[in-house]
Amino acid sequence: MVEAYCVKCKKKGQKMKDPVISKTQRGGFIGKGKCPECNTSMCAMMSAVNAEKAIKSGEAKKGY
Repeated sequence: MVEAYCVKCKKKGQKMKDPVISKTQRGGFIGKGKCPECNTSMCAMMSAVNAEKAIKSGEAKKGY
């Protein structure tokens, strides 16, 4: 489950709609998606373990 903070709704732990996990230039992982309530773009930094877990479970797409 890919969760993030929505800056527009001001809600913590929002589950992203259609998340895509990518790698940053420095080798970290980032999940990008949309807020389910207001459709604003959201992003969250992730650990390698959580990123792989989300991809394997089918919750997120692999973008790298």
